[in-house]
Amino acid sequence: MSARKIKVLLVDDHEVVRVGLRSLLARERGIEVVGEAGNAAEAVAQAARLRPDVVVLDVRLPDRSGVEACREIRSADPNVQIIMLTSYADEEAVFNSIVAGASGYLLKQIRGQELVRAIETVAAGRSLLDPAVTQKVLERVKQLASGREPDEMAQLSAQERKVLALVAEGRTNKEIAGALGLSDKTVKNYLSHVFEKLNLSRRAEAAAFFARRRSPSP
Repeated sequence: MSARKIKVLLVDDHEVVRVGLRSLLARERGIEVVGEAGNAAEAVAQAARLRPDVVVLDVRLPDRSGVEACREIRSADPNVQIIMLTSYADEEAVFNSIVAGASGYLLKQIRGQELVRAIETVAAGRSLLDPAVTQKVLERVKQLASGREPDEMAQLSAQERKVLALVAEGRTNKEIAGALGLSDKTVKNYLSHVFEKLNLSRRAEAAAFFARRRSPSP
């Protein structure tokens, strides 16, 4: 009798990425893609309905972060293993993912067979990290061990800091998009990431935070 296949759920807001991943995994006899989702809400619902062994989950989703989806999926079923897949080596997202219960955090630049091995690894109950983010993780551990918290602004990418600065000036998303040469949706996504990283919920809070960071110490 053949061994049971590893059931995988793919979550990414870009259809072309999901199609590529499905095509790649379809060649593996031991893996079966049982479903796809394009946002966090769909991911949580599909995970509950399909009960996959492994969820390959994009960190950045249009409605909520993949980290939040990871937390919900794992709370509903701790047996589900989750691999966070992203384009960015963001140490804050790595730690948030680990706390949320993710078993792995990989960059989208990895080769196909490396992803296959990663799925097999977490399905077997082991965890993993992409080497590109391991050093960042170790640095953060050292900071926590020494009692030093990193600068909150250091969590933000250069583009996220630009968006925050323009929000602090009272600019609308459309005005920010025009100033930075981005789409309104991209600005909204950047702002969502800023709110999540800084634990903020409103534009006024973001403006106040930026003002405090820019003010000279007494």
